[in-house]
Amino acid sequence: MYKRILLKKNLSWGFSSQKQTSKAFMHNWNSVVGLEVHAQLLTDSKLFSGSNNSFGTPLNSAVSYFDASLPGTLPVLNRKCVELGVKTATALNCRINEISMFDRKHYFYADLPVGYQITQQRAALANDGELTFPVIIPGKKTYHKKARLLQLQLEQDSGKSLHDEELKRSLVDLNRAGAPLIELVFAPDLETGEEAASLVKELILILKCLQSCSCKMEEGALRVDANVSIHRSGEPFGVRTEIKNIGSVRSISQAITYEIQRQLDIVSKGGVITNETRAWDAAERCTVAMRDKEVLQDYRFMPEPNLPPLRLNLTTTADSLNEDLISVASISKELPELPEDIRSNLVKKYQLNQDTAVILVNETRLLQYFLNVMEHLPNIPAKLVTNFLINDLLTFCNKANIDIESCQLTYTLLEDILTALNAGTINLQAGRQLIEILHEDPTQNVQLVIKDRNLEQITDDETIEELCRQAIERHEQAVKQYKSGKKKAIFAIVGEVSKLSKQRANMKVVVACLENMLKS
Repeated sequence: MYKRILLKKNLSWGFSSQKQTSKAFMHNWNSVVGLEVHAQLLTDSKLFSGSNNSFGTPLNSAVSYFDASLPGTLPVLNRKCVELGVKTATALNCRINEISMFDRKHYFYADLPVGYQITQQRAALANDGELTFPVIIPGKKTYHKKARLLQLQLEQDSGKSLHDEELKRSLVDLNRAGAPLIELVFAPDLETGEEAASLVKELILILKCLQSCSCKMEEGALRVDANVSIHRSGEPFGVRTEIKNIGSVRSISQAITYEIQRQLDIVSKGGVITNETRAWDAAERCTVAMRDKEVLQDYRFMPEPNLPPLRLNLTTTADSLNEDLISVASISKELPELPEDIRSNLVKKYQLNQDTAVILVNETRLLQYFLNVMEHLPNIPAKLVTNFLINDLLTFCNKANIDIESCQLTYTLLEDILTALNAGTINLQAGRQLIEILHEDPTQNVQLVIKDRNLEQITDDETIEELCRQAIERHEQAVKQYKSGKKKAIFAIVGEVSKLSKQRANMKVVVACLENMLKS
């Protein structure tokens, strides 16, 4: 069921000062990863109160009497939260329960003034879902993985503690107290950090499609905990460690990869894995111990007495007795096109390969660029568009250290660049230069920039022939090698032509011209 872990470079960072675990030892061990995800629902108000549910409001300005746990206040369930929970559960192929219950989960912390959290531990909103998602590993073939979703439940968030190290005091902001969450508990069906990161990426795409959650991890709208363990092949799962509140998709992969390697290193030296909670230190790229779990905490779950059972209408027909109940069937009909459907349609409609479709759908802005171009310029080959977007535009964003969403290139500018590329007015190198120029100043006109910067592609036969003649004169050795049968030597001469033309020459014409000239 679980793939065997082989020694990889990406599993070894963080242990450079220690003797590496042997390949033969690691071959007999499997890694197991399970995720718990908390997603804050996109609603105007909180789960049980009318307080504002938005990020960035002034401290303690979005707090009702109920949020502050003043005596005598009672919870009132937010209907919109239930609808978003049902919509998410439906999209994740869950069995939605006709009746679910709310519980009190007791624990003491400064930012939980009432002393318990209202959640759905025993009878959740939905169970038994599954998520199939593509796993993208650079340099390897994309494959699909399936993870079971054991439970999806509604619960309220706690407040936030603010620690002042200089004044040695802690303060509490209750703006987040009572914020609506859905908790998604996935089975331990994953094996690597890359799989975990890919699952979260797919979940983010789904939640954004549903408009259930903003998924802004930097704002705490999506929080991920990972349970990691290792065990020998054929033996029961080992002792697990929990990594709390991982702050980005990239960190999910890094933290889990590190933790797997850390545990392997311990057992290879005869050590024992401790059941503990750890945190991910992004600066040091390692997990650090927070607290152990040797004593199982008793949360003293009990039914929430102030909330009746939550009932849903699971029937497909209208029922006058259930007209006030939320209709699961109605919500199911309103589901938008989900990421896997979008990928399938891209492959069918534009004859894209699966990997290209995955990359486009994973980047919402990139997909919007593609669809916009194909709608307005249907005669431009889809492959030309996707190659330019993925190989050139994304590469520029990575080098500039910006998110694709921050790229200043407008749809119109991109269409003009691709039109010029397709017509042969410019070559690919000029297209890359235009990305940089127009990102800095998107008010410019593409045609004027091409003219003013002298970016037009050289296709004139006489000009290219002269450039080839100069290049041949400068590379006598490459000419001799080519004529002696080493055909790859021509690329040295082609490179010289590119240099002489300031990368403006049409390389197809150049190669044909050189081959013709070198025959004599």
